[in-house]
Amino acid sequence: MKDILKNINKVFDHRVRLGIMSALMVNDTIDFNSLKDILGVTDGNLASHIKSLEKEEYISIKKQFIGKKPNTKYSITKLGKLEFIKHINALEKLLNNN
Repeated sequence: MKDILKNINKVFDHRVRLGIMSALMVNDTIDFNSLKDILGVTDGNLASHIKSLEKEEYISIKKQFIGKKPNTKYSITKLGKLEFIKHINALEKLLNNN
């Protein structure tokens, strides 16, 4: 059981961060407003969780302008993908270890 728990990543404990990572696993990039709509969270809430994932280098951020409007897109990094897969695999092992 110890081996299973060591791969459960505390960074993914919060449902918003789990949602961000899940959305990025199946999309190359997602913009801020789309993530906000998918997850049903406020700007500030989403921004704080994105900051946590960026700090761990699990996601990358690309800012640009489309016309005169700012547009921010997010994508998952190789490290983020690896850590998230380890996390999901650990959860599956925990669930199947009855």
